[in-house]
Amino acid sequence: MGSKDSCDIYCFDEEKVNRIQNDMQNKDLSNIALVFKALADENRVKIAYALCQDEELCVCDVANIIGATVATASHHLRTLKSHGIVKYRKEGKLAFYSLDDEHVKQLIEISLAHTKEEKANV
Repeated sequence: MGSKDSCDIYCFDEEKVNRIQNDMQNKDLSNIALVFKALADENRVKIAYALCQDEELCVCDVANIIGATVATASHHLRTLKSHGIVKYRKEGKLAFYSLDDEHVKQLIEISLAHTKEEKANV
C-alpha cells in the first residue's frame, strides 16, 4: 500500500515537532534559502569556487574562467553580491571581487566533500 520511503501510518511526536517549529521561528531561514538559490546556478558556483582558489579576481578574470562575456560575469557577480556571497572593491577602472567571508568558502568546500561522498557511495 505505502511506499518504502514514507510512513505507512500518520503519527508524529508533538513535543519534538513543537520544539523544532519554535526553534525555526527564531532563525532567519529564508536568507539561507536565498544563499543556496544564488549558488544554484552553475556559473555562480564556478565563480564562488574560483574565488576559493584565489582571494580576489577582477571581472575580466571571472569572465575568462567561466567562459562568458564580461557582461554575463558582471551580472552573476552582482547577483552574488546582492546575496552577500561576494564583495567588491574598485581600483581605478577595475572591479575586484572576493568572497564575503570564510563561511562562503566553507559552504563550497563542504558541498564538494558531500558530492565526493555521494559519488563514492554509488
